[in-house]
Amino acid sequence: MTTVSTPPLAPLTDRVAAPSQVPLPDAALGLAWGPLGPDDAADLHGLVAAVEEADRAPARMAPEEVAELFEGAWRDLALDTLGGRDADGVLRAYADVDTAPGDRSVVRAFVRGGVHPDWRRRGVGTALLAWSQARARQLLAASGKELPARIALYADDSAAATVALLERSPFTPARYYTDMRRDLAVPLPQPRALDGVRLEPWSPERDESVRVAHNEAFSDHWGSEPRTAEQWTQHRSMFAPGWSVVAVDTASDEVVGYALSGRYEQDWPVVGYSSGYTELLGVRRPWRGRGLAVALLVAVMEAYRADGMQFAELGVDTANPSGAHGLYASLGYEAYHSSTMWSIEL
Repeated sequence: MTTVSTPPLAPLTDRVAAPSQVPLPDAALGLAWGPLGPDDAADLHGLVAAVEEADRAPARMAPEEVAELFEGAWRDLALDTLGGRDADGVLRAYADVDTAPGDRSVVRAFVRGGVHPDWRRRGVGTALLAWSQARARQLLAASGKELPARIALYADDSAAATVALLERSPFTPARYYTDMRRDLAVPLPQPRALDGVRLEPWSPERDESVRVAHNEAFSDHWGSEPRTAEQWTQHRSMFAPGWSVVAVDTASDEVVGYALSGRYEQDWPVVGYSSGYTELLGVRRPWRGRGLAVALLVAVMEAYRADGMQFAELGVDTANPSGAHGLYASLGYEAYHSSTMWSIEL
C-alpha cells in the first residue's frame, strides 16, 4: 500500500505575507477614514440597516448585536476596525476583522464590512476589501500558530453587489449554507422514547458543560474550531434561554446534547411571520443514532409554539457530515434563503 504524504507547510509568516503597515483607503474616494469603537455603535447600526435593506437580507441586526461587534478582550479595535465618514460626518462604509482565539486546526480571520448603497460603484468596496485582507494577514501572522490559515467572509447570495465584488477578488466560494424554516401550524412529529437520557431546560449552571459538549460534537464538522469560555459567552444578546434545551445522561449526569435558540424579533416584520431560531444543535458522538437530535428539535419547536411563534428556523451547512440537511427536511423544514462562505486559503 502506497502512503501519500502531505508536503509540510511553509512557515505561517511566509504563507500569509502580512504587510508591515496597512494603509488607509485613498482619501480621493471622498471619505474620511478612522477606527471605530463602542461609541460608534449607533452610527454603525444605521449603516448596517441601510446595507441590509439594499441587499434584501431576511435577517437584520439589532442594535444590541451591532454593539457586540466591539467585544473581545483579544481585539485591538484601533487596528481591527475601519469606518469611512462623508463630509457631514455620516458613516458611509465600514470594515471589521476578527479572529477566533480557540482555533487549533486552522487559524482563521473573519472579515465583515459594508458600503451604503448611495456610495457604491465608486471603488469604496474594493478599497475596504483590500484593507481587510491586509489586516487579516497581519492578525494571522501574529497568531503564531503554525497551522493552515484562512481569511473568511460570509455573504448572502441575495447581496448582488457584494457577490459581484467578491467574484473580482482573490476570495473564492468555499462552503454553502441554507436557511430553513418549518411551519409550526403543522403537527410536530412524535420523537421516540429516550433510553437513559433526559431533556431539561438550559441553565447557567450547565452552560460550561454545554460548551465542552459543543466543542466535542462539532470536532468533525468542517470549519468548526473549539470555542474558548470567553468566545462561548459572547454575542448572546438574542439568546433565548427559555427556548433552549439540554440533554443529560441519567447515569453520569453528563451533558450529551443541546439545542440553543435565539429570538430575533427585528426580523419578523421583514419576513412577515414570527419565529424561533435554533442557533446550535449538537449531539456528542457516543450518543448519536438514538433519535436525540429529533427529540431536541421537537422540544425547542414545542417551546416556540407555546410562545405563539409561527415558524421554527435554523441554518445548515449543505455538506454537513452528520446528514443534518436531510434530517431537517424529513421534519418538514424547507429552504428559504442561502449564503456562501468565501475564503482565501493560506
